[in-house]
Amino acid sequence: MSTDSEIIRDAEQTPQAFAELFDRHAVVVESFLRRRLGADAAEDALSETFLIAFRRRGSFNHAWESARPWLLGIAARVAAKHRATEARHWRAVEASASRGEFTTGGGIDEATGRLDAAAAIQALAPRIAALSPKERDTLLLYALAGLAPDEIAQALGTRVGTVWSRLHRIRKKLAPAGSHSSRLTWIGKELDDGSARARA
Repeated sequence: MSTDSEIIRDAEQTPQAFAELFDRHAVVVESFLRRRLGADAAEDALSETFLIAFRRRGSFNHAWESARPWLLGIAARVAAKHRATEARHWRAVEASASRGEFTTGGGIDEATGRLDAAAAIQALAPRIAALSPKERDTLLLYALAGLAPDEIAQALGTRVGTVWSRLHRIRKKLAPAGSHSSRLTWIGKELDDGSARARA
């Protein structure tokens, strides 16, 4: 099986080879965009993301085998262009959570977890909307797309230290008012004073 890097290299000479990259990553990229923009805008944003990636395939850094961070970085920039849509989406998430309509999916055994998630989203949605675009991109690439800080740095074209600094600032901004806690738990991930890890 070819790596993403090899597929992109092949696509420079044989453009139709790029379709395999779409097949591999479209679900992850669309999921990320749906969470950022909502279902209606996500389809158009997905098409735009892959069109941009195809046009810029010559700029891909072949030191990376996976194109996932690169594609998600493009998707984050496409979503940023749709800021008004994203802001409406976060307001809708907050409103549906306050009405008890928001769920994270899953079976009946996860009902308590879904209620906790709905409460957390209701509380966090306005604070997420208030983050700077760079902070919001960093948070959502981490929390929704599951990228590691080095992958976020690749996706956003910045240094890993910058990503860690942003995550630290985000943790402080999203912490409940008056909280002295050193950690923030959100969407199954923990940010804890400079170290990030999946919750067990």
